[in-house]
Amino acid sequence: MRKMKASFMVAGMAALGLLLSACGEKQAPSTAETTGVQSKFITIATGGASGPYNIIATTLAEVYSKDLNTNSKTQTTGASVENINLLNQKKVEMAFLMSDVLSDAVNGVGNFPNKIDNVSQIAALYPNYVQIVTSKRTGIETISDLKGKRVATGAQNSGVEVNARNLLEGFGISYNDITVDYLGYAEAADALKSGKIDAAFLTSGLPNSSLMELQQGFDLQIVSIPADGLAEVIKTKPYFNAMEIPAGTYGNADPIATAAIKNALAVRSDLSEEDVYKLTKTFFENLPQLQTAHQAAKDINLQSAQQGLVAPLHPGAKKYYDEVNAK
Repeated sequence: MRKMKASFMVAGMAALGLLLSACGEKQAPSTAETTGVQSKFITIATGGASGPYNIIATTLAEVYSKDLNTNSKTQTTGASVENINLLNQKKVEMAFLMSDVLSDAVNGVGNFPNKIDNVSQIAALYPNYVQIVTSKRTGIETISDLKGKRVATGAQNSGVEVNARNLLEGFGISYNDITVDYLGYAEAADALKSGKIDAAFLTSGLPNSSLMELQQGFDLQIVSIPADGLAEVIKTKPYFNAMEIPAGTYGNADPIATAAIKNALAVRSDLSEEDVYKLTKTFFENLPQLQTAHQAAKDINLQSAQQGLVAPLHPGAKKYYDEVNAK
């Protein structure tokens, strides 16, 4: 009898152990909880609706929603300057922007009378090519020919407008020497087509979809930025690089000398190290999908992403780079 009671007790304890074990399994965090981020909302500030920023960021937001169990979306903006201010005001968590604007922001120059502290960089991205466009009939061939012309320099306070102004000044042309129109990509293309302006700055990755559309039925010509003159500009504006728009990009028979600026992916500095680590890791692990979304993203890679940084690297991004560099 005693043996039977002992057997029942052992069986009962085993059953209780199994029950507690099962309860423990039920209380374990779900996959979504372990792979998610503390920030339940990730809003990515982009730029104009037709630009690469918007196209790449839309795919990235979808990836974050799926992989990090977060409510992610994009916000169409006037681009770089507005994006910095949105980050600083804590209205967005992440932003695509140009390195020249980011550099100005963290140093408190140009459009930023005070240094912007609540912004950190995750990565240096693909180069933005300065694409100055005109009609062949205008006779405008180089940036110096823009003096006295009506020129669209990008949406006001956008990254396009900032580098347009800096480049023009570098070649001895102030806004007083031209008639300025503040137009985004699509508006500038329309104004060129209708003859309302002589030339336009459209700084973006290659190719720009607005220019691809404009090319149909328009005698499009890309205006060159001579490398020797640009070399002088680079002495005081080191974020510019001398590059070429490859032959055939917009029907051009030969490569065209121009300037380029690296884009940057930035976040608010006050986001946690763990969140930014996951945002950075997920960004690079899904790079093939982003490259399918837009050709410009094909120039993004882990090696160059860590080079040419113009703002403090967020500790979360550093944690990811240290991890992959150690492998």
